[in-house]
Amino acid sequence: MAASLNQRRSRRTISDINMVPFIDVMLVLLIIFMVTAPLLSPSLIDVPSVGKAASAPDQVITIEIDKQLRIVVKSKGSSADSSLQIKQNATMDSVAKIALRLQSGKAQTPVIISADKGITYDNVVQLMDRLQRAGVQRVGLAVRQSE
Repeated sequence: MAASLNQRRSRRTISDINMVPFIDVMLVLLIIFMVTAPLLSPSLIDVPSVGKAASAPDQVITIEIDKQLRIVVKSKGSSADSSLQIKQNATMDSVAKIALRLQSGKAQTPVIISADKGITYDNVVQLMDRLQRAGVQRVGLAVRQSE
């Protein structure tokens, strides 16, 4: 009978988790990562640089949006013979048509959006989307350079 008790005790399963193999594997992985990390070169992004243009465009169309979401479209010529300035009030629905009419067939005429920083980003994106759908190719955002 004593022999049967010893067999029961020896067949009992161990319910504890042995952490030593887990720690060994984790230390090996840590060493591998520590050795290979300095060998990896970080991916570099080649960001384009901007500078002053060689010459100003002949015509610039500016779309201004104020805090009350009033939209004003301005067209200004920079050359001496086109010193004409046009200023029109517009709505979100009509701004793309006005910009295309002011471009007068010159697809490379830049359109600059000058929005108040207090308005939501969604309004500017909607305006850019409407200009793109209408066929305006060169759309930019006016910003103020920080010091």
